[in-house]
Amino acid sequence: MLSKKTKYGLKALTYLAAQKDREPVQIAEIARHENISQKFLESILLTLRKNGFLGSKKGKGGGYYLIKDPGEIRMTSVMRVLEGPIAMVPCVSLNFYEPCDDCPDESACSVHKLMLMVRDSALAVYRNHTLADFV
Repeated sequence: MLSKKTKYGLKALTYLAAQKDREPVQIAEIARHENISQKFLESILLTLRKNGFLGSKKGKGGGYYLIKDPGEIRMTSVMRVLEGPIAMVPCVSLNFYEPCDDCPDESACSVHKLMLMVRDSALAVYRNHTLADFV
């Protein structure tokens, strides 16, 4: 299940991407418009800033803004930053692989085979969509 952190992060990114002038937007405005707790949103936006999606400006006229074009922001990147591994089990993860403790042979494991298909399907969706697709 998608975490609230990821859900709210996607909503905030979409809101920022929809801004015509790309001027900084205050956290309070995003929180109000998207019905997100301002305190929780601050943490999410900070994560997105630290990972190169957003810039911020302090003081009067300050706030957060996209530093990349929405068409350059792939959903795979956003999902990995906010949600963590895309794979549901570590033995099929591309970036966070770990063997399962209870599985002596991945090639014979039915769960492994199923989760590979699930991972590949999710990756196909995330790779083929950018933030621009949701604005």
